[in-house]
Amino acid sequence: MRNILIILLVSFQFFAHAQQRYELNSGWVCANVKDVNANGSQISTKSFAINNWMTATVPGTILTTLLNNKKVPDPFYGMNNERIADVYKTGNAYYTYWFVKDFDEKAIGNEQVWLQFRGINYKADVFLNGKKINSATIEGMHLRSHFNITKLLAANGKNRLAVIVHPPDFVGNPNGGQGGDGTIAKGLTTQYTAGWDWIQPTRDRNTGIWDKVTIEKTQSVNLQNPHVITLVPGKRLADGKQKPATLKVSVEVENPLDKAISGTLQYQFDGKTIQKLVSIKPNQKTEINFDDLTVQNPKLWWPNGYGEHYLYDLKIKFISNAKVFDEEKLKVGIRQIDNIWNEQTRSMGAYVNGQKIFIKGGNWIISDAMLRFTDARYDAEVRYHKDMNLNLIRIWGGAILERPEFYNACDKYGLLVFQDFWFSGDCNGRWIDPMKKDDQWARRKYPDNHNLVLTAIEDQVKMIRNHASLAFWCGGNEITPPEDILQPLKNDILPRLDGTRILYDFSNSDEMSFNSIGGNGDGPYGIQNPLSFWANKTFPYNSEVGSVGVGDYESLERFIPKENMIAPQFKEKPDSVWDYHKYIGYDEYINPYGKAKDAKDFAMKAQLVNYDQYRALMEGFSSHMWEWYTGSIIWKTQNPWTAMRGQMYDYYLDPNACLYGLRKGSEPLHIMMNPIDSMVTVVNNGFKNLDNLMVQAKAYDMDGKENFYSQVFNSIGASSVRRFFPLNDFLKKLDKKEGVFVSLRLLNLEQKILSENLYWLPAKDGEYKGLQKMKAVLPKIEAVEKIKGKVLVTITNENNNPVAFFNRIALINASTGKRILPAFYNDNYISVLPGEHKTITVEYNGTEKTALEVYGWNVERTRVEIN
Repeated sequence: MRNILIILLVSFQFFAHAQQRYELNSGWVCANVKDVNANGSQISTKSFAINNWMTATVPGTILTTLLNNKKVPDPFYGMNNERIADVYKTGNAYYTYWFVKDFDEKAIGNEQVWLQFRGINYKADVFLNGKKINSATIEGMHLRSHFNITKLLAANGKNRLAVIVHPPDFVGNPNGGQGGDGTIAKGLTTQYTAGWDWIQPTRDRNTGIWDKVTIEKTQSVNLQNPHVITLVPGKRLADGKQKPATLKVSVEVENPLDKAISGTLQYQFDGKTIQKLVSIKPNQKTEINFDDLTVQNPKLWWPNGYGEHYLYDLKIKFISNAKVFDEEKLKVGIRQIDNIWNEQTRSMGAYVNGQKIFIKGGNWIISDAMLRFTDARYDAEVRYHKDMNLNLIRIWGGAILERPEFYNACDKYGLLVFQDFWFSGDCNGRWIDPMKKDDQWARRKYPDNHNLVLTAIEDQVKMIRNHASLAFWCGGNEITPPEDILQPLKNDILPRLDGTRILYDFSNSDEMSFNSIGGNGDGPYGIQNPLSFWANKTFPYNSEVGSVGVGDYESLERFIPKENMIAPQFKEKPDSVWDYHKYIGYDEYINPYGKAKDAKDFAMKAQLVNYDQYRALMEGFSSHMWEWYTGSIIWKTQNPWTAMRGQMYDYYLDPNACLYGLRKGSEPLHIMMNPIDSMVTVVNNGFKNLDNLMVQAKAYDMDGKENFYSQVFNSIGASSVRRFFPLNDFLKKLDKKEGVFVSLRLLNLEQKILSENLYWLPAKDGEYKGLQKMKAVLPKIEAVEKIKGKVLVTITNENNNPVAFFNRIALINASTGKRILPAFYNDNYISVLPGEHKTITVEYNGTEKTALEVYGWNVERTRVEIN
């Protein structure tokens, strides 16, 4: 027993030593500045009474705190946002708040205690135990603040922190323009909060201590801003033995003491220790570079669809007198990203580890308009992008440089990141805009404080530069930063602090995607004829091209009141709540399935349109891979608010058919049919030639009768597109009065399906008459959960049945019937041919008892118990 106690004691001591950093993320209180008759020195003393103050959410915005205390209604539901006071009308004092947090901490000996704010919006002053910490007012949303508070800590360890937070000086008039009247961009903050065409104004403009507050304890020195560069020369394959790679590592070491500190700086990587003897002068911060490390046979990091996303652990330590003074830990992906101009397409080509990558991306705004960020939500959203078979996420410039937790998820799932800085063509003067307060000449100089922008850029680059997923920098959305920001960014900051990633001046610049056809250089937006994606050549590396995205009926119920559940009709003004939530018209594309009878009918038919739109979009771009295009980035794949446009899943993380249509069209190895000439085509994004592929084509009528066309063995080269045979004559011979299904499959020698695709074609007049009259099917549905959190669903359709068409699978809580969100389906909105079955895997986190709900176009809604 005594030995066990000793082991436990030693383990506890090690843990206590290792626990050097923790968050101040609970126990905060706040009060409006108008209700507090005291200054920061007074408030930050323990004797000042705060027992009547409101519980605060930190990290979080003031609006989040008010919502959590039921002081305002949910701005994401119905027209509730109109019931919340806007800072433009109230004045800044209305959203100026004091935040207070009591915490226990003290320093012994040479221990140093550091306080870090990872983000405050917009201005702040900080007090601790009656003393002001910051010499100059903290300003700017996109900037960390770091303080050594060792000498300010209370002798008894009982401390009080008080922070006063002010909204931006220029909050902007939310007049309906993109970024309202544009003046929100005079400061360094989120432009979308003044409103955009996909969101209503955020009433407090994201004011608050919006990101993490951290206490870190070290011994004498503090390690900061490690920097890791990986070099992978040559052209690599994703498997097999690898030639060596090179690791370059550096770190900043800060000595706050009045005496020099000597010791060993070391890092550990893959079982190796690289170290260096160093001496840091008093009150100095210096960057130390290690000798390069050659990594033999490295495990490489690849983008999604191309290989494993392997991550190594790396630890950096400062050791003196056999004691660890400080330690930093990070994940490292070994990869090299290059960019080579493609003369054929006249656009930039992305290369990873020497291999060209066809970019299939999605535009990302922000995870939550009210900045309620969690690791779990980031993980789920990025996983959805992986599930769409995308390989890139672009962070749009009207929001933020995302948090490290977002990039952690991108590292994990293999999503490259295209990172904008904080500028937009709308607010920063690209176009004449009658909604803007200032003219283009004035807006072109936004924001007002250029030095602040440069300081923030340096800080944020250091914060995220080590992530394997971070691939490209971009000066701004559809416009460059002002010249005295762009040039230092391009010629000094990025070469000095990064040096490995390309900077595009702006998101649709000619250096990225040469605009030979005129116009803005990105788009089009809104619903389009699916044929256009195949037929019309657009911008060769399109940074924004997108369409509709209304969720299904269950999604709509979460934010639209029952009385407003009115189906939009072509050429008619939509309901006011639909309009408020930025509904974008489906135009004439619903009516061929039959005019929507009600909102539920509309939502179901919208999913057919959603699937067809996004499958066609990515198939069209992929069909011209390396001929017309080097990539395409969807506008957009997610919403941080309950809007109805440009989303593959809703704010509540419930996917719609857009996700699965895009997933199908983005398959790394994909069989498809050109809707213009019915050419059966295969695209291979992989690095290897593929032989002995069986290309198979069939058709099915509305009763399920099979019409076999052909199957042929053939091959396809690496990273290429191949056209095999057309179906025109075959389809013309079939009865087109009611439409037809076309089934395409790609199989290997073992007859395993490598890719399959099912198209539903209308009658000659463009109407889906056959679909409207399809006979109902009662498929056999079984669900088994042998491993908790993983459900296998098998849907079987008997012979002589029609196709069991377009079935939605939804995992639900067995007691409440509500959907479990998020849940991840390896496919959905699936169709099962006569005499066949499909098995779908559903993954989720949770302990509740679950069931399934399955419904389709001609399959009645059915509840299925899970065995």
